[in-house]
Amino acid sequence: MRGTQKPRNTRQTILRLISYMGRFKILWIFVFLFVILDSLAVVAGAYLLKPAVNDYIIPLIGHKNPDLSGLLKIVLTMITIYASGAISGYFSERILISIATRTLASLRKDLFHHMERLPLSYYDSRQHGVLMSLYTNDTDTLREMFSMSVPQLFSTFFQVSGIFIMMCFLSIPLTILMLLTITLIMILSAQIGKRSARAFRAQQENIGKVNGYIEELIEGQRVVKVFTREEKVQENFDELNENLRKAGTSAMSYVSVLGPLMNNLSHIQYALTAIAGSFLVIKGFTDVGTIASFLQSARSFSRPLTQVSQQFNSVLNALAGAERIFAVIDEKIEEDNGTEEVDPTFRGEFVFENVNFSYRKDVEVLKNICLTAKPGQKIALVGSTGSGKTTITNLLTRFYDIEEGNGRITYDGVPLKNLKKDSLRQSLGMVLQDTHLFTGTILENIRYGNLSASDEEVIEAAKLANADYFIRHLSEGYETVITGDGSSLSAGQRQLLAIARAAVADPRVLILDEATSSIDTRTERLIQKGMDALMKGRTVFVIAHRLSTVRNADEILVLEKGEIIERGNHEELLAAKGRYYDLYNGTFKLT
Repeated sequence: MRGTQKPRNTRQTILRLISYMGRFKILWIFVFLFVILDSLAVVAGAYLLKPAVNDYIIPLIGHKNPDLSGLLKIVLTMITIYASGAISGYFSERILISIATRTLASLRKDLFHHMERLPLSYYDSRQHGVLMSLYTNDTDTLREMFSMSVPQLFSTFFQVSGIFIMMCFLSIPLTILMLLTITLIMILSAQIGKRSARAFRAQQENIGKVNGYIEELIEGQRVVKVFTREEKVQENFDELNENLRKAGTSAMSYVSVLGPLMNNLSHIQYALTAIAGSFLVIKGFTDVGTIASFLQSARSFSRPLTQVSQQFNSVLNALAGAERIFAVIDEKIEEDNGTEEVDPTFRGEFVFENVNFSYRKDVEVLKNICLTAKPGQKIALVGSTGSGKTTITNLLTRFYDIEEGNGRITYDGVPLKNLKKDSLRQSLGMVLQDTHLFTGTILENIRYGNLSASDEEVIEAAKLANADYFIRHLSEGYETVITGDGSSLSAGQRQLLAIARAAVADPRVLILDEATSSIDTRTERLIQKGMDALMKGRTVFVIAHRLSTVRNADEILVLEKGEIIERGNHEELLAAKGRYYDLYNGTFKLT
């Protein structure tokens, strides 16, 4: 029995799970049919002990040549009944498992589809390990509940109901004794469950910390090794792992104690019932057959209840996991109040008019930003880390929106908020500092920028980015399969593929966020002509630490603490001998 993570709203969570499982109405009809047959078999088999003992076994005691034909008939009847019950139970559980797996598939599908519609701010404010746990830990608790707990609870309800009715029919005094002892067992079980809850919650919290730390360190292994922090991260992991061990030991101790305790208590209960039944027989209140039938029913009554008590906290843990999944499904999707499309007449002019922006109300990131990017211009954004460069591109793409009264952004004269986000983003191309490649061929990774692009168009885009040469020298060329986010490629090669991906999209506006940060000077020179061809006729926003990449920009904006402190072309800014001059000459570092 596990300690519980109680859902905040159990009723609502159960109803939502029922709504998923209720999609399989025809299968549920068969489940009810087989479960009822299984329950009837248990009840009928137990009841047949009464006539077997009273009418056949006791009368035959002391006979030298007893006629066993009647007893054999009733035994064969019992075997047939129990066999049919076992078959019915098998089919009911198989169908329930089918319903459970389909329900989980529907839940995962709805969760993933909904997460794809959530705003970028949702992911920025949450650890990836926590989100991954929805598909691992929480889904696994639901799988366990659906495959084990639900079938058991379902069959137990019908079995216990039928057996209880028969027990009342056989002996009211013994039924009362059974209820009293079972109540005491349940109270004891509940008390242990409450004590174990804190330990299991601590265990889950520590599992999340360990998993998050492992994921973070796997992604950051290069940084760990560069700074030789292996011993430090091992110490941190050992501490987290030790906390998990302690919490796990405490939690599993309750599991180890509860099983034997419940089994022994059930044996005591059975013995008390047998003693009380014997007393009733001696006093003449009932007969031996009734007691035999009742004892068999008592075993069939208490065993499933004991098993249910052991599953109870597993169910609550699963409901808590389901509640977390539903909480994500209920998250507000990315709002899009735009009604207009970016049509072919758009040339790519962006205007920022007195734009102010904050991710949080108490921290202003951009202050009174004014800029104009005319069609075909190259606008460079330069500044130290945290100066607001990437935030400007986040606003351009509407990953984040400015609030009313904080200025205005227009795209070819149309307020950005009036444009549909999908239409806007389809007209933009982005090359990010952190290149992400998907598992698949190089051809498929480049085509990700334009799924309808032909092989020839993909190859042409690769040539434009000067990626064609190194691709053709790979073992399988464009059909080379990339795995592990392109770990077999150099950082520069991965960046070239990202540039080719943007090129094949043929965007009207191009955003290069540190696009050449991972490319060496030689590679940078190789792609410069391709980049110039890619930029030709397009509005381009460039964020760069390497100032050599922005010398030919039409306008360079120098940002500091969210404000534009200088603007002009390369020559004008050098002549002004301000911050850009210091940056260019190395007297002031960007970071």
